[in-house]
Amino acid sequence: MIMSLKSQVEAGIKDAMRAKNQDTLRALRAIKSLILLEETKGGSNGELSADDEIKLLTKAAKQRRESAEIYKTQNRADLLEKEEAELAIIEQFLPKQLSEQEVEARLKEIIAQVGATGPADMGKVMGVATKALAGVAEGRLVSATVKRLLA
Repeated sequence: MIMSLKSQVEAGIKDAMRAKNQDTLRALRAIKSLILLEETKGGSNGELSADDEIKLLTKAAKQRRESAEIYKTQNRADLLEKEEAELAIIEQFLPKQLSEQEVEARLKEIIAQVGATGPADMGKVMGVATKALAGVAEGRLVSATVKRLLA
């Protein structure tokens, strides 16, 4: 049986506490906090689907990447290191990201499937692409690639 994300994170927290690994502990506690917030949100049944878990982790990873970029431009190596360490831990729970070539190949299939012919069809393609590539490709990359392929 596949362990839920919450169970995996809780097991990871225990291991990190035993190993006294503060970076891992901080990242895992942040993930657990996001899971608990999502589970107790109004209208929620208290359980997260696999899709919800991936969305949650993708959002957390995106936040870490953006923070890391800001810290890099501000020459804050101490904070940059912390964000990159947390990002590495979050990425362990995410599905493997597709390369740009793999994304482009999948998008060409989607464009053919929906019969898109030009920039006017971008919305049609993006609707299918965001669902098909959720969690395995960054939205910005998907959007830029679709725009380039339809131009």
